[in-house]
Amino acid sequence: MQSRLGLLIVPLLAGTLACSSRTSVSAFHLPLDGDAARGQVAFVQLGCNGCHEVSGADLPRPTIHPAVPVVLGGTVPKRISDAYLVTSIINPNYDLAPYPKEQITAGGHSRMPQYDERISVRQLTDVVAFMQAHYEVTRLPETYH
Repeated sequence: MQSRLGLLIVPLLAGTLACSSRTSVSAFHLPLDGDAARGQVAFVQLGCNGCHEVSGADLPRPTIHPAVPVVLGGTVPKRISDAYLVTSIINPNYDLAPYPKEQITAGGHSRMPQYDERISVRQLTDVVAFMQAHYEVTRLPETYH
């Protein structure tokens, strides 16, 4: 069943990602029934906390060496789109995080494994809800726009 996740979501995202970005308001959105508490549990069960810290979340510390510098959550100038988070989870090679490539890649590919066959749609929806709960959108003063 989980192996069909990629077959179901990837074509759907293909059309929306072509026109969307990390912060696009018109991007693909997951159902509103995502549960952040279940998402935190899934985040740990899937081993995401072995590599990533989440700003403001009480999680076990990352254990991977060398450390991954990608801290999730925190303050951002615009809302992170569900499409960006989903794509980052199921195909992390699509749009690598803005960090030095030698810190986040191995052999030219993201150090993060693809989760398209490792995560259920329910887990994906909940993990994205968990992530969204840990991003805080702050607007810059008008003089900086």
